[in-house]
Amino acid sequence: MDTLVNNINTKANLQEAVSFLREIIYARLSSEFHGNDFLKLDVSFEKNDSYLAFFIRENKLNYSDKILLLLSVIPHILPNFFSAIISDFLPNGGELPEFGGVKGKNHRGIIPTVETALYILAGNDIEERKHVLNFILCSSKLIKNVIIEIEKVPYGEPQMSGKLILAQEYMYFFITGKKLKPQLSQDFPASLITTDLEWDDLVLQEKTLNDVKEIENWLAYKEVLMNDWGMASKMKPGYRVLFCGLPGTGKTLTAGLLGKHTGKDVYRVDLSMVVSKYIGETEKNLSKLFDKSINKDWILFFDEADSIFGKRTSVRDAHDKYANQEVSYLLQRIEAHPGLIILASNFKNNIDTAFTRRFNNIIEFETPNYEERLVLWKNNLPKNVELEGLITVEELAKKFNLTGANIVNVIQYACLKTIGSKENKILRQYLLEGVKREYTKEGKTINIKL
Repeated sequence: MDTLVNNINTKANLQEAVSFLREIIYARLSSEFHGNDFLKLDVSFEKNDSYLAFFIRENKLNYSDKILLLLSVIPHILPNFFSAIISDFLPNGGELPEFGGVKGKNHRGIIPTVETALYILAGNDIEERKHVLNFILCSSKLIKNVIIEIEKVPYGEPQMSGKLILAQEYMYFFITGKKLKPQLSQDFPASLITTDLEWDDLVLQEKTLNDVKEIENWLAYKEVLMNDWGMASKMKPGYRVLFCGLPGTGKTLTAGLLGKHTGKDVYRVDLSMVVSKYIGETEKNLSKLFDKSINKDWILFFDEADSIFGKRTSVRDAHDKYANQEVSYLLQRIEAHPGLIILASNFKNNIDTAFTRRFNNIIEFETPNYEERLVLWKNNLPKNVELEGLITVEELAKKFNLTGANIVNVIQYACLKTIGSKENKILRQYLLEGVKREYTKEGKTINIKL
């Protein structure tokens, strides 16, 4: 059967894009039911001002990817779209298995599957279906970049009966034009971290700061290094770095500032939602995370990474065996990830040596010395409220070995006490009470004369 190609140039909005898909499906069903020539329409979207058309143009989607994208969008805006078309060809009811599609738990209309895409793009031509299937599984930009996912089907059922699932943030963009940030959930065990602070607020030793600048350089010039300089075949993708140091020494703030000043989202992975006592579940949860982020240019920040990236144990039972398999799986995914991955740990020696060998850099966040503590006290105390004359920031910095986070907590405590007692200066007593609280929280003892 001859295939006719008709290119449509129209100032189409989202509604007209939907009309285009309707015409394609009608053409396919007319061809299969009535023996008509299949009229293959294509839309350039050059004069289309919708967000959907902008996305298609920007990503230079070919005909097959356009159809995949529209199929995944339609159920979100027109639940009865496919049912209404099929009923025109089966007015007395009946099944059309070759069209594919499934019903959802709540959604009453047809949700397209890969089988639906195969039927629309290739009909019942076996050779053409093989060609289209190869494109979907191996070449589709939408599938590769996890913009559309193919649902995993129950064991024993054909893989192509899996639903075409459009990533939530893209559906939101097509409707509103705004980027939706993924929210913490079981399917995405990470939360966005941001900061209102600047590099000047981060007090680090010079060597540590220089190492951090190296990461910033990689984020800024990785494309030049890999593509323009031809290093992609010689270097592993991505950048892996370990931040090690006691809590409160600036590890999380550094990650947030890297994202802020390079325009990249930073997601802190909630390891309590990742690690599971059930065999295979930890790998499954991590797989969702890495699949979601693989082409998003995000920074992944694994805080307190010891719980999952810790040293492997000798195999004494089945639990040890599978725990070690989890570590091996992590190694594979981290090495293949093209973005920046930051692992944070209190102690470098807690991390499995198999990981440490693969880090591009290991950055030590040391407890601040006197000069650094002095800067932290001066930077964080309110500028418009004086200290009581009985104490100075020099004395605080010299006497008490505190981290940046400790110092901020002390200042917050002292300021609230000052406000509550209607004092016009921050009293020595309140500052020392705050210091004592910080030492007590960490199980340390200190003899302070209030």
